Amino acid sequence: MKTLQFREAIQEAMSEEMRRDESVYLMGEEVAEYNGAYKASKGMLDEFGPERVIDTPISELGFAGIGVGSAMIGNRPIIEFMTFNFALVGIDQIINNAAKIRQMSGGQFNCPIVFRGPTASAGQLAATHSQAFESWYANCPGLKVVVPSNPKDAKGLLKSAIRDNDPVIFMESEQMYGDKGEVPEGDFTIPLGVADIRREGTDVTIVSFGKIIKEADKAAEELAKENISVEIIDLRTVKPLDYEAVLKSVKKTNRLVILEEAWPFGNVATEVTYHVQSNAFDYLDAPIVKINTADTPAPYSPVLLEEWLPNHEDVVKAVKKVLYKL
Repeated sequence: MKTLQFREAIQEAMSEEMRRDESVYLMGEEVAEYNGAYKASKGMLDEFGPERVIDTPISELGFAGIGVGSAMIGNRPIIEFMTFNFALVGIDQIINNAAKIRQMSGGQFNCPIVFRGPTASAGQLAATHSQAFESWYANCPGLKVVVPSNPKDAKGLLKSAIRDNDPVIFMESEQMYGDKGEVPEGDFTIPLGVADIRREGTDVTIVSFGKIIKEADKAAEELAKENISVEIIDLRTVKPLDYEAVLKSVKKTNRLVILEEAWPFGNVATEVTYHVQSNAFDYLDAPIVKINTADTPAPYSPVLLEEWLPNHEDVVKAVKKVLYKL
């Protein structure tokens, strides 16, 4: 094991895959000369040159389309969006071309492409730069959606995403790029669609993913002081979703809280809730509780932002609610 920052794990995954396969390249705004907006491609221009680490104009629709076209003829592009909020400008290429070309071509073309960049809030960036679109992309057949929460998962999942023959939406967080964690040495991958039991417990299951899962960790530590044992499931991949891991945990603990940084209507937590009540209803000893952001655009005010975002205190209250301890 070695200790890496999240951004270093991302850089290492991309560089290893580019050394392994000459069809892999990186393209996006400031990825080359500036070493990446968040320094996640530091040194890659020097190693691979301007034909494989490509700075683009501020035109997400344009370079997303170039990436899709090049994937159709045998390349494996990594398209970096400075934030997934900007991916909305290129969403036509993602939804109507990348996700559908295998089916629409009768299997003649596939689209092995990774769209990656930060998702959700990152402090006081206000309404148009603080949005979580995991459930939007997961709603579209043909796309896989990955949201790692630590450097190890970031590296292992990104390498798998680059090797995948279908388009993958790989969502990070500006607030995690400096996070440090142990990462295995050498070439290792983590399969897409497999959740991680982040913490084992017996009293209640918490399902979450991405940076917000840190609030679940804090809550679990606080609840442990009251002899409440929490199991935390990190989905890691939103699509395909590891329903079996969630169901297995719920059948053990009989209670479920879902924590997600997203608006409350029609999100990943809603999907998980439906599957659990459909397939493990008789195991539930309390109604499922899901914790989301407020149903408003993200505020700029730090006081309002704190109220808008879920935190560990919300998780503690939810756990006690399903345990009938409130």
